[in-house]
Amino acid sequence: MFTGIIETLGKVENLEKEGGNLHITVASDITSELKIDQSVAHNGVCLTVVSLTDKSYTVTAIEETLNKTNLDDLSIGDVVNLERAMVLGARLDGHIVQGHVDQTAQCISIEEKDGSWAYTFQYDSTLNNVTIEKGSITVDGVSLTVVDSHKDQFSVAIIPYTHEHTRFHTYKIGTVVNLEFDVVGKYVARLLELRD
Repeated sequence: MFTGIIETLGKVENLEKEGGNLHITVASDITSELKIDQSVAHNGVCLTVVSLTDKSYTVTAIEETLNKTNLDDLSIGDVVNLERAMVLGARLDGHIVQGHVDQTAQCISIEEKDGSWAYTFQYDSTLNNVTIEKGSITVDGVSLTVVDSHKDQFSVAIIPYTHEHTRFHTYKIGTVVNLEFDVVGKYVARLLELRD
């Protein structure tokens, strides 16, 4: 489990394809605190540390993960949002995040608003995921509150700290991001679907 509060950014140092898998090597200032078998969210995707060096570590994404996320679009030098699993008994500053990406979305608008930014993302609504205004959404692992909600798109407001300390400062129109919808909302949507 995660909170959606990004700890740090990592930099992709190496990408190695092996069959349907992608081994991703990341340099990060938390590398020295990691251990083999530890879960770390990369752009909101929970992946297991499989090897370590002094300054970098490697995780493996399988084909199913690559098909549902933006990890297959990574290039060497890209930055990724990183969060280690939450510690039981610690303060939950974001919201409950599983690290299981539901689908991707595309950035369709970036608007600077006198010290903050409004980002709008469009997603495939046929997958039955929904947002609600003032509800929670996770974008590339960042816990956010939905500002405007429509059938196939939503907007979020980003403060300067989040803009600077996450991948948001790298986004452009067309950037593909990972979405994890609120877990409570997913259960409600599934229950309503079963009633029909």
